[in-house]
Amino acid sequence: MAEDHVHTSFTSPVPAPAVLERSVLQTGVDYANRTNLLRAMMLSANDGLISLALLIIVGVNQTVIATNLIAGVCSMAIGEYVSVCSQYDIEMEQIKREEESRKKRGIIKEENLPSPTQAAGASALAFALGGLLPLLSGVLVNPWEIRVVVVCVVTSLGLVGLGITGGILGGASVKRSAVRVLIGGLIRLFLGLALS
Repeated sequence: MAEDHVHTSFTSPVPAPAVLERSVLQTGVDYANRTNLLRAMMLSANDGLISLALLIIVGVNQTVIATNLIAGVCSMAIGEYVSVCSQYDIEMEQIKREEESRKKRGIIKEENLPSPTQAAGASALAFALGGLLPLLSGVLVNPWEIRVVVVCVVTSLGLVGLGITGGILGGASVKRSAVRVLIGGLIRLFLGLALS
């Protein structure tokens, strides 16, 4: 007899706590503690790669490119610092509200809280490194048409490398991470080119 309902399943991209706990026991590495720094680095390096690649491809002068590299480093670092400070404040207030219960269960310790300074530093460094890749490749090639191709290829390789690094550091699928970062970055690159 046919059933009256359709069975669907949903798999969350975020593993359940039991899965994370089992993963830590199997590998000995708690990848969840890396999430804030990894997120900051991935976002900033991606932004540096694409932002500088766009400026080089559209042909702005070197002073504007250098200024944007410095401004991007500062912007990413300050934005990450403010964001993580807000997260830290929220988590500290939650700890204060539930301090006694949490101490008994040992769930949250202060050393597990996000570090605004670490996130800002990681973000600044990642933006600079991401931005230097298309910048250095663009400086080495003089005819504009060839420069565009070289910068696009180097940026694509940088995006793949970034995705691989994120997958390795996050203990996730390297292939899925690399494909996601590449596709997302190329969409940003082509949208930026279409709007310029």
